[in-house]
Amino acid sequence: MVTATKRSESLQKVPISVQAMGEEALAQLGVANASDYITQMPNVTAGGGGPGQNTIYIRGLASTTPNLTTAGVAGLAPNVAMYLDEQPLSQPGRNLDVYAADLARIEVLSGPQGTLFGASSQAGVIRLITNEPKLGVFEGNVKAGVAFTKSGDMSANATAVVNVPVTSNLAVRGVVYLDHQGGYIDNVAGTRDASESARFRSADTVRYNGTVVGPVRAGFQSGADLSGVNFIQANNAGLVEKNFNDAQYSGFRATALWEITPDWSIKVAHTRQGLETDGVFFEDPTLGDLEIQRFEADKMEDNFSNTAWTVEGRLGALELVYTGAYTDRETRQRVDYSDYLFVGQYLPYYICDGSVSYPGAGGPSGTCQAPNLFVKSDSDFTSFTQELRFNTPAESRFRVTAGGFFSDQVLKERNDFHYPGSQFVQGFSPGVVGFAPNFPFMTGYTSDPGPFPAGVIFRNDVKRTDRQFGVFGEASFDIVPDVVTATFGARYYNVEVDLAGSANSSFCNLSGPNGTDTDSFGTDISDLYNGDGQYTDHASCGAPTTYTLDGVDATTPDRIVAALNAPDKAKAKGVIFKGTVSVRPTDNIMFYATYSEGFRPGLLNRPGGAQGPGGYTVPFALDTDDVRNYEIGWKTKLFENQLIFNGSAFYVDISRLQTTIFDPSITNLFFSDNAADAWIKGIEGEVTFAPYAVPGLTVSGAFSLLDTKITKVLTPTDDVQVGRDLAYAPTFQGNLRARYEWEAAPGLTAHVMPQMVHSSSKFTDIIDINRLKLDGYTTFGLAAGVAKDNWTFEIYGDNLSDERAQISGDFYYDRPRVVVNRPRTIGMRVSFQY
Repeated sequence: MVTATKRSESLQKVPISVQAMGEEALAQLGVANASDYITQMPNVTAGGGGPGQNTIYIRGLASTTPNLTTAGVAGLAPNVAMYLDEQPLSQPGRNLDVYAADLARIEVLSGPQGTLFGASSQAGVIRLITNEPKLGVFEGNVKAGVAFTKSGDMSANATAVVNVPVTSNLAVRGVVYLDHQGGYIDNVAGTRDASESARFRSADTVRYNGTVVGPVRAGFQSGADLSGVNFIQANNAGLVEKNFNDAQYSGFRATALWEITPDWSIKVAHTRQGLETDGVFFEDPTLGDLEIQRFEADKMEDNFSNTAWTVEGRLGALELVYTGAYTDRETRQRVDYSDYLFVGQYLPYYICDGSVSYPGAGGPSGTCQAPNLFVKSDSDFTSFTQELRFNTPAESRFRVTAGGFFSDQVLKERNDFHYPGSQFVQGFSPGVVGFAPNFPFMTGYTSDPGPFPAGVIFRNDVKRTDRQFGVFGEASFDIVPDVVTATFGARYYNVEVDLAGSANSSFCNLSGPNGTDTDSFGTDISDLYNGDGQYTDHASCGAPTTYTLDGVDATTPDRIVAALNAPDKAKAKGVIFKGTVSVRPTDNIMFYATYSEGFRPGLLNRPGGAQGPGGYTVPFALDTDDVRNYEIGWKTKLFENQLIFNGSAFYVDISRLQTTIFDPSITNLFFSDNAADAWIKGIEGEVTFAPYAVPGLTVSGAFSLLDTKITKVLTPTDDVQVGRDLAYAPTFQGNLRARYEWEAAPGLTAHVMPQMVHSSSKFTDIIDINRLKLDGYTTFGLAAGVAKDNWTFEIYGDNLSDERAQISGDFYYDRPRVVVNRPRTIGMRVSFQY
């Protein structure tokens, strides 16, 4: 039973492409977090840097994966909606990594689901459905496990669940968990200095897996004689550590269910989770196996709380559901930023003496400090959602689901870019060492009045607000009862995205708050997106200049004219549609055809108005990117219900695909644009076979075939090319597992379960200069165990062939960084139910 249509229905009767893993399957597969269940879903992929830092994609509808400097407030809205029960938890740049404790099932709805689930369901929806409290039943279970990873640290986990009937119509259910996952990536010794930036040539290329993935961006003082420069090395000797990427999930969930009357009930749930990580979860494939060189400590604390409430009841024949939720998520992260050396053309201006940056007659001379950089990123995300919907009786020939939805999301993010060597730079001003303290712009939102901490050269301090309102409805009519059904759905949406805050630099040797100082450099976002026709230009060093629409004349720069006309918000409203016809020639066979639409809201650009070649201007506000999905599917039970075979074939037409671009010929900042049109063609399916001839045997498998292409480039950049594949869209993915259970002794049931997962190669981006090709892989696992009375015991092995499966990666800084799976792991788990 699934709730993919916001009604409880059999999976085999829902005319939607749905993959579902129930509680039993989740336990058998040892699913704990997002990466675990993504592995088991062939049409689902993820890009990102590890736990709590991933973006999920379905059916290859992906253009780019955000990293620290482009995620969050500047990131694209997700196009896959993440739900915990009835509440959406999607966030730009960082999908919430909810630990899979005491779940009834996980549902993956492929393709646009916008009519019922709104803006962020352009490519699909992932729903984590928790177990509800059971009235009149006292029960619980305890699970524990331990695992050992080849050349890595030990892992251990424990989960406890209890269901308590308080009264005959009130019950409480609670779960608590702790999961420590040992590291397997080594931080190895290395050195680097600023000459690696200074000596780059624009004609140089970087090769990875035999493929040119450059060219490398032109470097600082390219071609100059640097023999007179003293380059101080960054040395990571104090950070060298084996298995430094450990992670720990901890948390609880408490749910209360009160059945007021047989027709009315209230459910309230509160969830709290903490996720702590050290190190990074990617390797440098140009070094040794599972090795990376980091020059500053990497740490993250990711904590969230979620309170959700649901009221269900009946008004005559109508079923009413009101649900709401409030989520608060805080992340505190410290990230080594030293790789910026390889693309940061202006980095030496911050860590090299003036005699190097602005050489005299004798050429470059002086000192360049060590290029060990880091970013401290603090974010606070809050989400308030409400939905009210009505269902007419499910047994009626004409059925309707209709309602309204509202969400208000606020993301506050402050990134401080630390260049420690900047404190020792000499020669920019006579007798001055280092940069004077800098202060943020104070005309709008700011989380800290300053001054910036010592060594902080650049700060992004921005608040992003996403508001969404929608009215939706879906109606089904049985044209021929029990045989032919037509469904029509529509949704009116109204979305607004707002930015406030600032991004500014210490480069100008500022000595006072930017509001009064005559030296300013950066972007006052609050001033830019204020909608009052006035803009103060801080884009270069020197006294800021204020422009107004009334004062525009022929001498006003085009960039300023564009800024004066900048919108105060990125807005989108409209109606999307869905239509489905399903045919059920027999009780066990169904065919369906669907047309559905989806959209993703736009956003505002921090470098909006920047001028590129050919008269191109970076847009201040992006449009929505829209998809139209054409799909046929089938759901069958064959051979007297021994075989289930479900599948679908689809064509997705994508208009104005959003992506994030870094093109120095346009601007030296990341910006977003509706860069291309594209299409996706594919087939996906799943099979379950339980032969009567072999009692206890179940064979399950799933697959997806994808073909994706960019058909038109809309942004004048060579970084996007017609004919390129979309990101995270492997041509083939599949998995296969078999489980055999038998009675080994009276009252003792044994089982064995081998499994295999395969993915072909994929790309990490549609942007050429950031594009990395990841190899295909095949992994194998095996589990075996016994069950007696209320006890189960199991031994398992994951990645038995010790394959380095390349899950995701990036090439943002002209160096390959590849997230790989955990090496061969052998473990055991035990559970007890009472």
